[in-house]
Amino acid sequence: MNLKPWLLAALIPCSAMATGNNQGALSISSASFTDGGVIALQQVGPDPACGAGEQVTPQLSWANLPEGTQSLALIMFDPDGGKGIGVVHWIAYNIDPAQDGLKEGAAALTGQHVTVGRNSRGTLSYRGPCPPAGDNPHHYALTLIATDLPIGTLPEGLDRSGLLQLLQGHALGAQSLVGRYGH
Repeated sequence: MNLKPWLLAALIPCSAMATGNNQGALSISSASFTDGGVIALQQVGPDPACGAGEQVTPQLSWANLPEGTQSLALIMFDPDGGKGIGVVHWIAYNIDPAQDGLKEGAAALTGQHVTVGRNSRGTLSYRGPCPPAGDNPHHYALTLIATDLPIGTLPEGLDRSGLLQLLQGHALGAQSLVGRYGH
């Protein structure tokens, strides 16, 4: 389930959006959850109210990166969270595009192949989904952004707005995968 154009535009700069159904267009997929499917318990937050998930980052694969891609960035955003303001669950960038993806659990913290930015709580880590009990299911848009910035150009500690600001004029394309979670 690709995001509706208006929602995708709210998540990333318009100049960065991939053109959805073109053959050979940028794509993102996951073995951890299907596009439009339910996010697995292992990716969910550890709060007992959410089933005591393992808070493991999802496995991700990508293909058909735009020509000139030098690094990748990821944003996991819940537009339903924060009472309508949205919640950032994961920021990751300085990812080497030569990798064909990220293994499950491989990018919760900054490491050799990824810089993890600040989530909505201000921590430099992956924050698993855990919406309030009784809310409608939340949608978690995981957006991959291809950039022309060399790996290591982006500084540590960025939040979503800081990352998007630095990507202005450097995003070559983007695509999203959406997972759902609720209880």
